[in-house]
Amino acid sequence: MREEIFDVVNDRDEVIGQLARPEVHRLGLRHRAVHVLVFNGRGEIFLQKRSRQKDNHPGVWDSSASGHLDQGEAYDAGAVRELREELGWQAPVPLRRLFKLDACAATDQEFVWIYRCEAEGPFALHPEEIERGDWFTPEAVTRWLAERPQDFAPAFPLIWRRLNAEPVG
Repeated sequence: MREEIFDVVNDRDEVIGQLARPEVHRLGLRHRAVHVLVFNGRGEIFLQKRSRQKDNHPGVWDSSASGHLDQGEAYDAGAVRELREELGWQAPVPLRRLFKLDACAATDQEFVWIYRCEAEGPFALHPEEIERGDWFTPEAVTRWLAERPQDFAPAFPLIWRRLNAEPVG
């Protein structure tokens, strides 16, 4: 398997260099990622339970699809790629950009663009990335986060709070 190379960015999300994934994480350097939230026609969100083999946050629940950007990759392209790699699904229309999170401890120093799309599934989950996935009502997710935040990857509560503070449209 090829070594992943990430763009390292400054506090304004401008590329300042490249390093291998393990070094970026070990040194706590800022880099880029995407999260995609998939909703179905009933308004439920698909969440994934991360594989226990993941190097960061194994075995916890997270966004529908998420991942780092490759060196030189644009956010929009990374979001499409992550859907295809993790869920085995190609969106028939462009994904909708929702908002961007600044790099911080909860995001593992990642600048993160959050996207939304609609799909019904079923999905072909990548077994090395995802243990399982399921659909949840927004109310159930909000209640679950309040009762057991430790069940989720650290960035997801930030994403969920921000999503629910954004006006619908």
